[in-house]
Amino acid sequence: MKLAILSRAPHAYSTQRLRAAAQQRGHDVKVLNTLRFGIDLSGPEPDLQYRGRQLSDYDAILPRIGNSITYFGTAVVRQFEQMDVYTPNTANGITNARDKLRATQILSRHNIGMPATTFVRNRADLRPAIERVGGAPVVIKLLEGTQGIGVILAPEVKVAEAIIETLHSTKQNVLIQSFIKESRGRDIRALVVGDRVVAAMRRSAAGDEFRSNVHRGGTVAAVELTPEYEQAAVRSAQIMGLKVAGVDMLEGNEGPLVMEVNSSPGLQGIETATNLDVAGAIIDYIANQVAFPEIDVRQRLTVSTGYGVAELVVHGAADLVGTTLGESGLWDRDITVLTVHRGTTVIPNPRKGVVLEAEDRLLCFGKLEEMRSMIPERRRRRQKVRKLPKEPIPAPAEAAG
Repeated sequence: MKLAILSRAPHAYSTQRLRAAAQQRGHDVKVLNTLRFGIDLSGPEPDLQYRGRQLSDYDAILPRIGNSITYFGTAVVRQFEQMDVYTPNTANGITNARDKLRATQILSRHNIGMPATTFVRNRADLRPAIERVGGAPVVIKLLEGTQGIGVILAPEVKVAEAIIETLHSTKQNVLIQSFIKESRGRDIRALVVGDRVVAAMRRSAAGDEFRSNVHRGGTVAAVELTPEYEQAAVRSAQIMGLKVAGVDMLEGNEGPLVMEVNSSPGLQGIETATNLDVAGAIIDYIANQVAFPEIDVRQRLTVSTGYGVAELVVHGAADLVGTTLGESGLWDRDITVLTVHRGTTVIPNPRKGVVLEAEDRLLCFGKLEEMRSMIPERRRRRQKVRKLPKEPIPAPAEAAG
C-alpha cells in the first residue's frame, strides 16, 4: 500500500509513530505537508499538485488536519475523495467534528448521551439558557477550542453571564453546558478504529483543575470499558463519519456522556497509558479497507434525473405498520430501501421479510415523485392575496426645505 500522511508536523509523536508503523508493515509511506497541495480543477478529471508538480498515485491517505487549517485541509481531503483515494476520515466527518455545535446537533438526533447543552446569542437569552442546563455552575466552551483551551467553569450565574458577554463582544461563539459534578475532574478517552475501541484511558485532572486534558497537567491510566461505554464511543464516531477518532466521555450517574469526537486524536498519551500499538491498529485498518474508498452516496445516487435519496418515517397510524417490506409495495413504486433505522439499531440492506414497526425510518433510493407522495403534507395557513395598494410604489417624500 502506498500511503500519504497529511500533516504539518512531521516530527510530532503521532506522525512519527504512524509512519514507523506503516514502514514496519512494509508499506510505502510519505508525510506530506497539507499546505503544499494545490487543487487542480483545470483538467477533465479532479487532480492534485504537490509542491507545484502533479501528485503521484496513492492508495490511501491519513489526514491529520490541524485546527488552524480546517477549511483548506478538508478541501484537500475532499479532492482525494473525488479521486477515489481511500481515507478513513472524510472531509465531511472532519468538518462535523471540528465544530462543537455542529457535532452536538448531529449526535443529539441519534440518542447519544451528552451533557445538557444550549447555544444562544442574545444577552436576554443567557439566563434562561443557563437555567435550562440546570443552573450554575456551568461549563462554557468555545466552539473551536482544543486541548482544554477555551473551556471555562463558571461557578455562578452572574459570572457566567459576564464571561459569555465578554466572549460575544470579541465575536466568539460559545456553548453552555451543564457541569457534571459526579465526573470529579475525570473523563475517558476511547480510541475508535473502524467498528471497535482499540484502546481506552481514564484522564484525571491535576489538583483543583476540572479539565482532565494531558496538556493541562492531567494524568492518564489504562481502563477497560464496559460494553455500554464502548458502544457509545463507536456509535458516536460512526455517526460523525469517522473511522479513526478519539471519543471523550464523562462518567455520568446514568452512563456515558459524550463530550467530544476528535478527528485527529493524539497517540502519545494513550499508547503510553495502555502500552498498545494504536498506530499499528490504525495502519492495519487502512490496509484492510483501502479497496473501498468512501463514496458520497447522495452525490452518486442523485445524478440520475428524477431519482434521489430520502428518508421515509413509518408513522404510528400508517398502513405499513405490521407489514413486511415485501408487502409494502415500495419495490413496485421503484423505491429501494437501503437501511432501516429503528431506535438506536440499524438494519442494513434489509430483506423483504423485515416487519415494519411504528417510527421506523427508512433510508430509500428511488423516484423522487413517488417518495414525495408518501410524505404527509404539513398543514399550512393559506394567506389571502390582498388587493394591490392604490400606490404600488409610494412617491418619494419631498426633501425638507
